[in-house]
Amino acid sequence: MNVNADFSRRAVVVPDQYQWVASPQSGVERMMLDRVGEEDARATSLVRYAPASHFPPHQHPGGEEILVLSGTFSEGDRHYPAGWYLRNPPGSAHRPSSAEGALLFVKLRQMTPGEAHPIRIDTRDPAAWTRASGRDICPLFSNESEQVVLERLAPASPLSTAPVGGAEFLVLDGDLSVDGRPFIRGSWMRWPVGDHPDVVAGANGATLYLKTCHLPAEAKGALPC
Repeated sequence: MNVNADFSRRAVVVPDQYQWVASPQSGVERMMLDRVGEEDARATSLVRYAPASHFPPHQHPGGEEILVLSGTFSEGDRHYPAGWYLRNPPGSAHRPSSAEGALLFVKLRQMTPGEAHPIRIDTRDPAAWTRASGRDICPLFSNESEQVVLERLAPASPLSTAPVGGAEFLVLDGDLSVDGRPFIRGSWMRWPVGDHPDVVAGANGATLYLKTCHLPAEAKGALPC
């Protein structure tokens, strides 16, 4: 299965395009943002857990990245309410569930083999944020292959002033304009190396998840991060 699988092109999904698809586990649905492969896929998705739903224990050979958007997500006896960011490295295992229901942003099989340590960050903790380049940033992860942050933009402020080696964002709050097109909360966009969209926060500002420099090696080209 291929969904937005051409990493040399822009990909955009806005909330009125959402199409929820049942997963193999009852009570868990997915909105596929990009995907290469069948059930064991390189994938970026929104994942919706109904109350009292769960997956059986399983491994993630290529790792799993999770941002809890609403509700509470659980791994065994560990519980993560909205705002928590999790990275489960390649080869890790867990039993995910949600007693009250949850909405997650999930990326599968997109980590480098060298990642070995789980990461847990409460992005609603003010201590997790820093002020840099005139904006508020919550660093989540960085290595030679990708940089991941949450970023708060003031009203009418631009996202970036220079091209990077591929990027994607998910609007968590507020709204953006991308080349004049509005992107409301829940909108997702990925653009390739060499592309440089004009991204500006709306009148109320915006908070977004932002990942850069992470496209598959065959799509990167020569532009460094």
